Amino acid sequence: MIDLIEKMTKEGLLDKNKAALARNRITEGECLERALLSGNSISEEQVLRFISRELDYPYIELKGCNPSKDFLSKFPAKILLKRQILPLENEDGSLTVVTSIISDTSGMDELRLVTGMDFSPALAPSDEILDCIKRCLGVGADTVQSMVTEVGDSGLQILTQEMEDDMDLEKAAEGASIIRFVNQILIEAIQLRATDVHIEPFENELRIRYRIDGVLKEASIPPDVRRFQAAIISRIKILSHLDIAEKRLPQDGRIKIKIENIEVDVRVSVIPMLHGEAIVLRLLSRSSVLLGLQELGMGLEDFRTFSRLLDLPYGIILVTGPTGSGKTTTLYAALSQINDIERKIITIEDPVEYHLRGINQIQVSTKAGLTFGSGLRSILRHDPDVILVGEIRDRETAEIAVQASLTGHLVFSTLHTNDAPGALTRLVDMGIEPYLVASTLEGVIAQRLVRMICPDCAEEYAPENPERLKAELGGFLPERLMKGKGCPKCQGMGYLGRKGIFEQMVVTHELRHAITEGASHGTIRDIALKDGMKTLREDGLRYLKEGRTTVTELLRLTKDERFDGNGN
Repeated sequence: MIDLIEKMTKEGLLDKNKAALARNRITEGECLERALLSGNSISEEQVLRFISRELDYPYIELKGCNPSKDFLSKFPAKILLKRQILPLENEDGSLTVVTSIISDTSGMDELRLVTGMDFSPALAPSDEILDCIKRCLGVGADTVQSMVTEVGDSGLQILTQEMEDDMDLEKAAEGASIIRFVNQILIEAIQLRATDVHIEPFENELRIRYRIDGVLKEASIPPDVRRFQAAIISRIKILSHLDIAEKRLPQDGRIKIKIENIEVDVRVSVIPMLHGEAIVLRLLSRSSVLLGLQELGMGLEDFRTFSRLLDLPYGIILVTGPTGSGKTTTLYAALSQINDIERKIITIEDPVEYHLRGINQIQVSTKAGLTFGSGLRSILRHDPDVILVGEIRDRETAEIAVQASLTGHLVFSTLHTNDAPGALTRLVDMGIEPYLVASTLEGVIAQRLVRMICPDCAEEYAPENPERLKAELGGFLPERLMKGKGCPKCQGMGYLGRKGIFEQMVVTHELRHAITEGASHGTIRDIALKDGMKTLREDGLRYLKEGRTTVTELLRLTKDERFDGNGN
């Protein structure tokens, strides 16, 4: 092995100091591969390709490799994951075991001992091996195999029935393997940047999906998980202090967890379905860094306009969009910009998603009688300058927000509308007099979150029908179009992270007159566009020009929009 280090030094892969450090580590008992990677800039792939060439071991590309679940299930998942080894079946029926550490054969020896099989070794990077194992066997495969071994067929049968003995179900839910499996699901969801985890029972399977960058992606899980459905759901209920005996009514709860120094609040929603209870877990990271308006993706012109709105002494500013479009994050960024010692800011939210220093925050509690309406009334007696209402859901909340604005307060809130002009007509539909809407509303921002192309797998491409795309984009199509082909970093999705696109409408004198006259949504929109409002699709063109998102993504998020701009 020392000879390999000398050869790597001669070829310039290692300098003399790092070669000496690697030799010392090997002398201390560390394996060759880890010794070479410790403190060196050389990559694992470079090391393994060098060893493959010098020692004549095959190097295998695993990115497109998909061994069958049936084949891999013949081997103990615990050994495969712990030792980071991957068995593959060759065309002639012989076996190859892929490893990232050829100098330490203990993992392969253990697999030989347990299975009684013989095989030849091959090399691949450890992250590719683990990714392939998890992709094929599913998250928690080692835990599920342990559960099958522990309880046997009779125990599995009990777990799939409607339990009448709650103590038995509680005992099953507190089993070490069930606890470990639920933890593994949460850990993977957090590592993949998921915002939601969907656990959905069907007749012959239990499906788990993660919402990543606004899109649901199915998690790979072992098929045997379906047999432990009742225990898994009960475990989550116990964590969130819900009634495990109640299976007929919806329940809501919360869990606070800490994983690798990341604090996460988990909102739990349980609803009975045809084949059992379905659960959705909403993951809210308390360690998230609060972003500024420009970091959210707001363009310079929109940033300046919005900053002028934030300097107003009173009035209502609304942020609109569907669930998960980043409305609350935008409002928090706005509050952070105006948060100073001279202003008293109070928020009422459901739930409180970020903890803001120097800002008074109230959590809605419907069970205790603290609603948006009642809380907002109380807030007005605390002499605030700025108020944030998490959402205007009903006429009562809308009326109090209007009154707060009329009495000299700056009020921020959210609404669920498709575009900015729709917020005006929605308030009127709620029962607010048009003249009050006209006199209190100062600005509305509609927004969406657009997925950004993964920088690691971005590539240029030529569209099949550029003229059709050009027509859909209002006559504008960038010369250079980019897309992500999919890689391990983005889980094969081609996208990594999201940025905001914004439709910002400032309420001008002409708009106030139109609102008072009871103008339609279309008329209000036409006036706003004439006054300089950019549509969501127009704003998204800047990301297309920069090659940061795709035409498909932009059209997906703005498909209900008629294009009114010229693309310039």
